[in-house]
Amino acid sequence: MSHTRRVTSVLTRWPTIVLLTLVGLAIALAALTQATARYAAHADVLVSPPEEQSTSAAAERTIASYAEVLGGRTTAAGVVAQLSLDRSTRSVDRDLDATVVDGTAVLRVTATSDDADEAARLGQSAAESFVAWLKDQKTTLTASIVSDAVAPTDQASPDRTAWLLAGGLAGLLVGLVVAALRSRADHSIHSPTELEADTHAPVLGAIAFDRRAGREPLITSLTTQHPRFEAFRILRTNLQFLDLDRAPRVITITSAVPGEGKTTTACNLAIALAQAGVRVAVVEGDLRRPRISTYLGVEKAVGLTTVLLGRVSLDAAMQTIDVPGLEILASGSLPPNPSEILQTTAMSTLIAGLHADYDMVVIDAPPLLPVTDAALLASLSDGAILVVRHGSTKREAVRAATERLSGVGATLLGSVLTMTPSKELVRHGYGYGYGPEFFAKNVATGKGEAGRRRAR
Repeated sequence: MSHTRRVTSVLTRWPTIVLLTLVGLAIALAALTQATARYAAHADVLVSPPEEQSTSAAAERTIASYAEVLGGRTTAAGVVAQLSLDRSTRSVDRDLDATVVDGTAVLRVTATSDDADEAARLGQSAAESFVAWLKDQKTTLTASIVSDAVAPTDQASPDRTAWLLAGGLAGLLVGLVVAALRSRADHSIHSPTELEADTHAPVLGAIAFDRRAGREPLITSLTTQHPRFEAFRILRTNLQFLDLDRAPRVITITSAVPGEGKTTTACNLAIALAQAGVRVAVVEGDLRRPRISTYLGVEKAVGLTTVLLGRVSLDAAMQTIDVPGLEILASGSLPPNPSEILQTTAMSTLIAGLHADYDMVVIDAPPLLPVTDAALLASLSDGAILVVRHGSTKREAVRAATERLSGVGATLLGSVLTMTPSKELVRHGYGYGYGPEFFAKNVATGKGEAGRRRAR
């Protein structure tokens, strides 16, 4: 996978990244609510050396050394005594700190406390204690308080902005790592481009994910402007570009594994073809878990197996629904040996009869990898269409399904990507599916895997 595709794959998992970033912020916020607020009060003391030493390096070192005294135990002891604190000198010393204000002879003492007023009292007392101490030293230096300590209005620590920023960045980093690990472990198909690269066949359509599909699987329940309806119209149109001289008329619809949406794809493609004036026969070729009869509302007791056993004629077994031009051959009674039945001469004869009587024959077959039925049906057809579920079907499964079709000499006409998030299709520039203009251009110019395969 290229660097760009890897980055794109990570970013497509943005909900994970956003969620973990929010978790990081929530943890930081929770820590802030549990942390004890600390306040800092400052007092400034001006130390004036003798005039003749005011610019000497020795004077600067002297002032710096007094900063240690101002923020040290000597001053802390004076604070304890002056304020009559019920605290040890060491504990007060931990709350005091002093520095030299850059470029000046001013010492700044900082006192911290859980209480803003106490911080101010400690800072003011420390400044006063230092001034008194320096006076007692009978040195040539003089000290005076130039800025009294006042109670702060804002807490000094913890820094809310810094904590929230750190929590958010930590959550973002964890989110990116998790997304990268998931991307590395995820080998499923996420775009029409990936699907075309793995099948070396054109992507005939990309069906957008629709929450209503579970309740209303057929496009007959949708308006003609609905994206899913339009996607099947595009699929129908793209079939016309597969081979202008010898268009496929018997098509097997299959998938690599169960749950990809192959049966609904077969039903809706047949409906879209019939609505365009094509006379279509749908064959319920899945003799293990038939679904066509349920979706289209026909009786499945009489159908494919009944005809193959010679109990009824093909014409008698065909059923109609309220879509003009569409007829259905249900599964019939389910046999214990579907593979053996599908590779009989009777099955070949049945396919030939349907080919002669209808403009288009759509066969719903089982998945390719669990059983051999679909490969057998595809070998009797003009070709197969592989249905792949976005973000679910593994790329290894797609390759294996393609190889299984090739192994029996069947033609892979193309693929259909189902349950695709609309934003993914828009991001890749495909709208709700490959448009006929894009498809025709790729085939005609030899661009992409589809074009190269045609050119050969």
